[in-house]
Amino acid sequence: RLRLDDGSISNSHQREVSVLQLWRRDAHHYLIRVDRHVVIVAGGKGSRMRSELPKQFLLLLEVPILMHTVERFVHAFEDINIIVVLPSDQVKAWENLCLQMDFDIPHKVVAGGETRYASVTNGLNSCEGSGVVAIHDGVRPLLSPGFIQKCMNHAEKNGSAIPVLPIKQSLRMVEESGSSAIDRKGIHTVQTPQCFHLDELKSCYAQDYNPTFTDDATVYEAAGKSVSLVEGEESNLKITTPIDIKIAQTILKKSKR
Repeated sequence: RLRLDDGSISNSHQREVSVLQLWRRDAHHYLIRVDRHVVIVAGGKGSRMRSELPKQFLLLLEVPILMHTVERFVHAFEDINIIVVLPSDQVKAWENLCLQMDFDIPHKVVAGGETRYASVTNGLNSCEGSGVVAIHDGVRPLLSPGFIQKCMNHAEKNGSAIPVLPIKQSLRMVEESGSSAIDRKGIHTVQTPQCFHLDELKSCYAQDYNPTFTDDATVYEAAGKSVSLVEGEESNLKITTPIDIKIAQTILKKSKR
């Protein structure tokens, strides 16, 4: 079994080792099970894709985007508890897609709420027990299993794992009076999966909703906790526009060679 320096597992041994990563030693050196959960939030409407079909259901190499996303987590951890959160009016369409595509990966479907905050809350309420939970965007289907393992293992040891990447483009602040350059040093973009101890994140989502909650890290920080950062993954693209589909197709084709 080959473990890389960053804690990820080489592809050739990935499925064999993923089950072992569900266990850790307690203070007395006994092996105890560490449950893994993922709440995949898929509430897109497809407006920016200029499509009547919700973007998570759009095909990527003949497979719906959301199915690619679900598969990535099973490849990382075979026994992971998967919760898919969808708008209530999309649940039946997803069930029909699963039947049509013979998609039989075990998962639970939960109806979302009016906000992302409410949707994540509903998903967390469907997670039983303890362990580590990942909150992930349903339209980020290109993350690698090794990256998922790195994030969840980091959160198990450090309480949280927020993947980030440094900004490469120049930035400007645009206001009515004009614009000005922004120093990009230290500025990072934030990705998902954002990972936490399940019980801690549940308690954080018990606080009142605030419009400043843009992701799970901001909810966590509002509860007085500090986040731990990990390096993001360049290929972990969020599909929101038609050009993103083309880029994702290219990345997937290359990965299958």
